[in-house]
Amino acid sequence: MKIVIAGAGSIGCYCGALLADAGHEVTLLGRSRVLEPIREQGLTVTNYAGLHRHLPAQKLTLGDDPECLGGADAIIVTVKSGATPEMAGLIAIHAAQGVPVLSWQNGMQNAQTLREALPGYDVRAGMVPFNVVPIEPATYHCATSGDIVVQTGPGNLAERLNSPNLPISASDQIEAVQWGKLVINLNNALNALSGLTLVDQLMDRQWRCLMADQMAEALNVLKAASKPVASTTPLPASLTPFILRLPTPIFMRVASKMLTIDPTARTSMAYDLMQGRKTEVDSLQGEIKRLAEQTGMNTPICARVSDLIQQRPTPPMRPQEIRPDAKVIGGR
Repeated sequence: MKIVIAGAGSIGCYCGALLADAGHEVTLLGRSRVLEPIREQGLTVTNYAGLHRHLPAQKLTLGDDPECLGGADAIIVTVKSGATPEMAGLIAIHAAQGVPVLSWQNGMQNAQTLREALPGYDVRAGMVPFNVVPIEPATYHCATSGDIVVQTGPGNLAERLNSPNLPISASDQIEAVQWGKLVINLNNALNALSGLTLVDQLMDRQWRCLMADQMAEALNVLKAASKPVASTTPLPASLTPFILRLPTPIFMRVASKMLTIDPTARTSMAYDLMQGRKTEVDSLQGEIKRLAEQTGMNTPICARVSDLIQQRPTPPMRPQEIRPDAKVIGGR
């Protein structure tokens, strides 16, 4: 397939490289600061399990001109949520009517934003569970496990895109899958505020208890709003707060069977906060806050975390500084 990655950042470059490695014709549409190093030295992607692929620049099409959208068999949108309306406008101008447009983005509203701007196109939501970080220019590392899920539809897209190094499946319950991912991604902001790697954060029971309380807050809101939640791990989402609160030795034994995390991994929001970029907190904690307002509920932890991220404090912060009630949880 001729695939255009619309918004080649960390996720876009990683997935684009593996799609090209699997034999697709891939165009990376992005900013010159991302594309120039790839043009000079090729694109390298690695993962936590030892995967290492290097693609010469000649195996990719690189450009910042949205006219490249015109030749696509499929468009995969990987821009941050705030840039979705602009990208939708470019697709409407340049892409062929009816081409599949896949949203591989955080948050719940991006696919709907694309649908509203692109009537007549095959717009499908998707869920990317893993974390990708830039190691150096033109090198991207996938630091956590998980398989991509896309919304079912005509053309067997998931089957056509699926490969051993980039497993992709289809679901007819994509909204539930997205809510499950969003609940997990609420930790993106906590990790950014902690200044810790994900592994170090998860080894600290105080951080895990704060994660659990925030997650339970969100799950209560979603239940009140009758929103289905599909777990992104083998355990039901409702059990995850309980697992997080376990003593560290027990938690580590359970968690090791559900998720693999690179020791150096941090969330993308941690990098956004460090580098002064706009974060996606409004697409994460903000979604829960808006849903809580609709159902007449309070979300003090999500509100507090959202406020802190918008204030852009300098990490590290401690869990007790983040809690609205300054509550301190027992030790390890």
